[in-house]
Amino acid sequence: MDNYINHIPINQWAEDDRPREKLEMKGRHALSDTELLAILISTGTRHESAVDLSKNLLKRAGNNLIELSKLCLSDLTKEKGIGKAKALTIMAALELGRRRNEAGAVSLDKITQSRQAYEIFSSLMGDHLYEQFWMLLLNRGNKLLRKIQISEGGISGTVVDPKKIFNIVLEFHASSIILGHNHPSGNLEPSEADKKLTRKIRDAGLLLDIDVLDHIIVGDDNYYSFADMGEM
Repeated sequence: MDNYINHIPINQWAEDDRPREKLEMKGRHALSDTELLAILISTGTRHESAVDLSKNLLKRAGNNLIELSKLCLSDLTKEKGIGKAKALTIMAALELGRRRNEAGAVSLDKITQSRQAYEIFSSLMGDHLYEQFWMLLLNRGNKLLRKIQISEGGISGTVVDPKKIFNIVLEFHASSIILGHNHPSGNLEPSEADKKLTRKIRDAGLLLDIDVLDHIIVGDDNYYSFADMGEM
């Protein structure tokens, strides 16, 4: 849009081009990420509009909302025109979005596909900077009983104790489990350690009559399923 390039003040734009008015008249789906972020930022600077600031922030995050959600307060405020209040507003909005996804995932009655498990795990750890390991506990009908975080590590790994996993499974009388961890790098390929751990937990589950249905590796916007790849 030419207005964005020429830095014409937003209050001089055509009414249906202004983000707030556009939201009111056309609905949220008509707005770009830049325009939605501009509404959160609210005001610009002397030389840049709120839309310009939004474009700058998104560019810093590679035009990716997941990457934007990983930026901390100090990262956001490095952008000229983004003060502490605006940065906190952005962080709060992105966290609400994450929690909204998590709330939707909880409402699932039954997990029958790897995509459903991925959506739950993604809502829990998809934008974390450090590797986390989670587990979904299911009943005999594959209905979700509980989500349990097992561990958190660094950028490249986390320690997982199978004994802890099965102590929790037995405590909550789960019939089956789905494992999940994230790769902050975005690389979905399982490491040899991932493969070894998966086999170890799967084999232990066989002895205890507990089905280990899948192990999901969560990337930025995609996933790897051990079950889908025939590795369970």
